[in-house]
Amino acid sequence: MTPQEIANLPYRKCVGVMLMNPAGAVFVGQRNDRHAEAWQMPQGGVDKGEAARDAALRELWEETGVTADLVEIVDETKDWLPYDLPHDIVPQIWKGRYRGQEQKWFLMRFKGTDDQVNIQTEHPEFTSWKWQSVDRLAEQIVPFKRAVYERVLTAFAPHLTQRPRG
Repeated sequence: MTPQEIANLPYRKCVGVMLMNPAGAVFVGQRNDRHAEAWQMPQGGVDKGEAARDAALRELWEETGVTADLVEIVDETKDWLPYDLPHDIVPQIWKGRYRGQEQKWFLMRFKGTDDQVNIQTEHPEFTSWKWQSVDRLAEQIVPFKRAVYERVLTAFAPHLTQRPRG
């Protein structure tokens, strides 16, 4: 695909979840479809007719096994935050129909225990998971998503125990 063809593609609607434990650390999972380290917070597409909040709770459950009764929704981003995929992978992801994603992010407080997190779901997306300190979150993320993660950290900064490095 040419850069112009990619620029003409739409963004895929998506939600993301920043799941924070009582200590202020954030859930990240190691993606199972990458050979190099590629950590990310839970995220996924919004189904047709689905509200973003409902999609966020569904994606959280599908990727982590964490159910809605184990979280409290604290905040959400005001805007949808877009990111572009690197041009060389656009044709390989989502059958080349999207240039990237436009994401609505939700900050959720985890009220459960670590043994209630189960990444061995019906369609596992992560090979491992950990609680990551907020100040190291963005540096662990694949480079093309880093700017979105920084915007999410800024949006949720008033609620975070640890602040991102400036």
